[in-house]
Amino acid sequence: MNDKKTRILFVAEAVTLAHVGRLASLAQSLDPARYHICLASDPRYDHLLGRLAFERRPIRTIGGERFFRALSKGAPIYDVPTLRGYIEEDLELIGDFRPDVVVGDFRLSLDVSAKLGKVPYLTVTNAYWSPYADIRYPVPEIPLTERVGVAAAQRLFDLARPFVFAIHAIPMNRVRKQFGLPFLPWDLRHIYTHADYTLYADIPELVPTRDLPANHRFLGPILWSPADPLPQWWDALPEDRPVIYVTLGSSGRSDLLPVVLEALASLPVYVIAATAGRVRLETVPANVFCADYLPGTAAASRAALVICNGGSPTGYQALAAGVPVIGIAGNLDQYLNMSLIQAAGAGILIRAGRASMTSINRAAGEVLGAATMKSNAERLQKNISGRNAPEQFNALLDQLVSAK
Repeated sequence: MNDKKTRILFVAEAVTLAHVGRLASLAQSLDPARYHICLASDPRYDHLLGRLAFERRPIRTIGGERFFRALSKGAPIYDVPTLRGYIEEDLELIGDFRPDVVVGDFRLSLDVSAKLGKVPYLTVTNAYWSPYADIRYPVPEIPLTERVGVAAAQRLFDLARPFVFAIHAIPMNRVRKQFGLPFLPWDLRHIYTHADYTLYADIPELVPTRDLPANHRFLGPILWSPADPLPQWWDALPEDRPVIYVTLGSSGRSDLLPVVLEALASLPVYVIAATAGRVRLETVPANVFCADYLPGTAAASRAALVICNGGSPTGYQALAAGVPVIGIAGNLDQYLNMSLIQAAGAGILIRAGRASMTSINRAAGEVLGAATMKSNAERLQKNISGRNAPEQFNALLDQLVSAK
């Protein structure tokens, strides 16, 4: 081991694949001759990361079932005992690896553990979670929406949101108090984004902000795809019809995938679909080609339309290829991202609770026939191409290392 190398510890919260993939992508962008790199994450997605030329360490992440159950209820994801356990594990990791910089993705405990370990902390997040984001907050799929309808639920959500966001901040602020750290503002957005440096995996043209502090920076989208073998049909896909790429990812409503495929069966298109290993399709329409995982960037580049859960990883893969998006959104993260894509005229948001074969078929036909959506997606493609996330990240590390 070369002790002169700068030691960078990446810690990903593996509640979804995106958090692990983004940090793996940034870690791979670093020069191993200059940096000693370690990526710590729950092993649940290791089979999708491929062979990585740096150190790996396992850590604990709450189960996906618990994470999605909290999201569906609009309840806090982490309680005090969980956060304390995370901090203890973080501190053990920091003490053993002795990093010069810690980089986290949704590992909220790092805001405490890095401070206690006296290590600069960088968090990778999305700008629509920023307290400085100048956006509206659509009501997600929660029990209230089902009981009173979308319009009434939106009015109630607008009134209740500040209080709900404050409730979500309670566990972290209790933990901060226990460790002698000051409270953060009682707002979920501060809990999600507070760090020495907050790095947005977005473009400012899509997510408007105001009064952004100097330590909050737009990196640009971090494009990453799983290291899975290509399916046998990949190179034999016919080219006489438009292609629609469909994936509901690791956090979408996987039960809706058969509905989406049936909705597209009557269109003059080919469909390439990734199940993310979450649903077994016994039969598929004749125009559908399936795999558990597909390289999202390459799949989007082959497509005329991308249908996903509305989240930022696949949404940005589509926009980076200049391709419009239909997002079938369920949780608030997906609603926030997809509502911004729709506002930019580059896609259509469908509420997961209202999705049907008819609505999906109609939306797909509308997007495929709308030249303006394609041109708006291509406009955002130019914005994305002008902002290289790995270069921005490397430049910031250079700045931090030279300041030491």
